[in-house]
Formats: sequence, C-alpha cells, structure tokens
Amino acid sequence: MHTSAVLEESALLTQHSFTAEIEAGLLQDCATISPKFLYDALGSHLFAAITFLPEYYPTNTEKSILAQYRNQIAEVVGKDGVLIDLGAGNCLKAASLFDSLKPSTYVAIDFSIEYLNEALNQLKSKHPEIAMHALGMDFSQHLTLPNSIPMQHRTFFYPGSSIGNFSAVEALQLLKKIKSQILDGGLLIGMDLMKPDDVLIDAYDDPLKVTAAFNLNILRSINNHLNSDFDVSQFKHVVTINHQENRVELYLEALDDVRVQWPNNVRTFKKGERIHTENSHKYTIESIKQLLRSAGFESIQIWTDAKKYFAVIYAK
Repeated sequence: MHTSAVLEESALLTQHSFTAEIEAGLLQDCATISPKFLYDALGSHLFAAITFLPEYYPTNTEKSILAQYRNQIAEVVGKDGVLIDLGAGNCLKAASLFDSLKPSTYVAIDFSIEYLNEALNQLKSKHPEIAMHALGMDFSQHLTLPNSIPMQHRTFFYPGSSIGNFSAVEALQLLKKIKSQILDGGLLIGMDLMKPDDVLIDAYDDPLKVTAAFNLNILRSINNHLNSDFDVSQFKHVVTINHQENRVELYLEALDDVRVQWPNNVRTFKKGERIHTENSHKYTIESIKQLLRSAGFESIQIWTDAKKYFAVIYAK
C-alpha cells in the first residue's frame, strides 16, 4: 500500500474513533466531551490568547520558574539531548529552553497537527541547528515514538499542568507510559498547586471572556467531527471549584431547551443542563511526589515560585 493510502486509512480510523468517543460522551446521563477536542485550530489560537491574560497565572508563573532556575534545570536535564514536547501548542514554552538545554532534536507532539505545523515552521527558521519533528498524536491514548526519533537522552517536556486534565487514575497511566519511553532520560513537567478560590475563578472565567470563547468553541470542534448542529449561542461557559476532588471544573450550560442532532442520533438538553468539558486538578507538593513515585520515578526535584502557585518538576 502506498504511504499516502496508509496515512489516509489511519486518518479515517482515527476519525471513526473520535466520532464514537464524542457520541458516547454526549449520550451519557451527564454529558461530557473530552478536553482534547478543545484544541482544534481555532481552539489552539484561543488558548494561546488565554496565556497572555494577566488573570491566567499558570503560564507566566511557570515561565518565571523556568527562567529563575534555568541553570539548575539544565544541570539535571543535561544538554544536547532529545526534547519531546507533549501538547506543544505554539512551541514557545519549549523554545524558551533551547538556549539552556541546547537540544540536538526537538519533537513537538500535539492533537492539532495543522496548528503544530504552523508553529514549527516558524521555529525551524530560527533554529536551523536543531532537527525538528512534528507528530499529530493523541498521546493520552497511545504514546509510541517513531524509529526516526533518537533513543538516547530523551527529556519529555509536559508544561502548563496539562496533567491536571486527567483523573488520578488517568494521570498515573499517562505518566507510566511516559516513563516507559524515557529510557535513560527524564520528565520535566509543570503542575499547578492549590490556591484561593478567587484566584482560580479569575483564571478560568476571565473578564474578557476569552476562556469562555475557548470553551464554547469545543461545540464547533465536535460539529466538524460528528456532523452535529450545536449552536454556541445556546450555551454559556460555567466554572465551578470542586474542593473534594481538588479541581476546577468547566461546563457548558444550556440557556434553554436545546435539541441537537447528528447522523443516526439526537439529544435534547434541558434548560440548565450541563456538558462537562474539562477538569483541572490542583496538587500539593506531597501529592506530586506520591503520583510520580507511583508511576515509577525515583529521583524527583521540585522548583516553585515565591507564592507557591505552581511547581516545575524534573523526575527520572
């Protein structure tokens, strides 16, 4: 079979899997959509805009930690290795490490391959000395790197506390997958810490409503996958804090009774009924250590900001 045919078949199988996953979530008693569908091309751009908001502390806080401790981080990570960026987005976080880590190879992995290619093309011209690869992959489901990626001295980079989107069981499974691929390298990961409710609400429901647009766009994203007829104007963005589970929860709430249909199925959302779109779990230093040790990491080094809002961890 020709390579183009193989890729086309793979894409069709992936699309079929996505369609089945979305439909199953929508037909649950409490409807849900996986947060990975937030990151289509438009969603990825909207999230990039969110990171510039003063209320959204994770990006700037993580950035300041990486800058403040760049020499210590470079010392434990090492130089001239393979930097593997999970959920790379616009690749800017990883690019900020290039001067200190001096990777020989950079592998950007993201759900939205179109947005990823756009970002990587700009980065290649600035760093021609680094071999760069873009991989469109749902790494939450499978994480297998192609043979073209060097096996020595791998550093997996997972910033932004994206690990917090997963349940404790899912996070542990993903970290175990990463551990199995690290070989002689390590994991550099950002994890969000618990903090006052008002700080969290401002971060996830900003006054400019950029986060609301980001969340609502998931309906357009799944319209493209499912051929459904969601109308974003019929829903609103809702944020709650679940103290029992130590997480922020994002929902879309029906403003009135809404009937949504797609091929071979239909669902009516009553006024006030919600679709769950994302969790963002928050951690303590001790819970971070417990999670990483359970995944098989033995050596753990942690850096935080002065307010203890966020943590950057290197584990191997």
